Amino acid sequence: MAGYQGWFNAPDDGAGRGWNHYHAGGELEPGNCKFDCWPDIREYKQTYKTPFTHLDGSPAYLFSSYDASTTDLHFKWMEQYGLDGVFVQRFVSTVRSEKSLRHNNTVLSHALDASLRHNRAIAVMYDLSGMRDSVDIPLLMQDWKTLVDSLRLTNRGDRQTYLYHRGKPLVALWGVGFKGRKYTARSVERFMDFLQHDPVYGGCSILLGVPTYWRDMGNDADPDSIWLHVYRRADILQPWMVGRYNEKTYPPFQARVKADISWCTANGLDYVPVVFPGFSWHNMYPKSPQNQIPRDSGRFYWEQITGDLRAGASMLYVAMFDEIDEGTAIFKISTDPPVGPSTFVSFEPGLPSDYYLGLTGYADRILKGSLPLRDEAPGPDTLHTIILNNPLK
Repeated sequence: MAGYQGWFNAPDDGAGRGWNHYHAGGELEPGNCKFDCWPDIREYKQTYKTPFTHLDGSPAYLFSSYDASTTDLHFKWMEQYGLDGVFVQRFVSTVRSEKSLRHNNTVLSHALDASLRHNRAIAVMYDLSGMRDSVDIPLLMQDWKTLVDSLRLTNRGDRQTYLYHRGKPLVALWGVGFKGRKYTARSVERFMDFLQHDPVYGGCSILLGVPTYWRDMGNDADPDSIWLHVYRRADILQPWMVGRYNEKTYPPFQARVKADISWCTANGLDYVPVVFPGFSWHNMYPKSPQNQIPRDSGRFYWEQITGDLRAGASMLYVAMFDEIDEGTAIFKISTDPPVGPSTFVSFEPGLPSDYYLGLTGYADRILKGSLPLRDEAPGPDTLHTIILNNPLK
């Protein structure tokens, strides 16, 4: 499974949010944007002209997540390459805003339809970042009720694509136990109680997105031991690893994943580690280096995949499907991005725009036992032969 932001807009897409998430303010233009990877837009049915230009002087275009055709294309790629599905991100701050909520509900509705057409799994991940302690809990409860009632999120009978875990609909809560958050364990547990035990809307399994150092209660984790009690109430734990290491510093984290799995097994929980292809947010934060954590022709991504599987992981969470803001996207990235004051990270020469979709699909087949684990990342020719010419049934 991968994370799915679905938060990009264009001025003429009907959402009324302008170039949302493509820039932080002012006009979208060369020198003012907040994403580091330019998407490959050749297969999109609807695109929007930007002030950016390619090396040959031709205008550059972007997509909007608000368009149903965009969501359908993304789920089509998931099916083609073998990604099982996505967790659609749902931020507390956007649930508060009527305009943002309309966008989120539209994207989620389109994603539910596309998941059915392409036989992919889908689940909701609430990102608690920015949550006001106790104040926002009733808001989140009502939001879940609305999703279940209006979108029939978890009760579609034989047309059900919502992800179930151990016989229960799975809801993810991200941002639990991190240091410096204003919300308490009591508030998180109140929401968990509702999702697990409400007589009408409960009965859910819960995935908690937790800090990298959740067991140690150090570094990025809140040191209060009450969080260990909260973790034990979940069904799956997912420590956030993005930005915590690079290709050279990853090896110790393989041992951490193995120890995490042992703790979860001893406490009756499942565990899913996070893998990411690379990281860059220079256009968002100009003082940070571009291509901060290089992809190295897929070697960094593959090192995590094989390392976590050897540590005992039985499932993987990919960060992220469409996160071009922080340069972690695995979907198709342009090998011919615009030129000018804003610079974009592209793949190394010889790698096609779909390379990371192919690597993810290969990893999926390893998890399912149809391909053996291999030390080196398969090249583009191997991926196209195995993935595109032999789709999963």
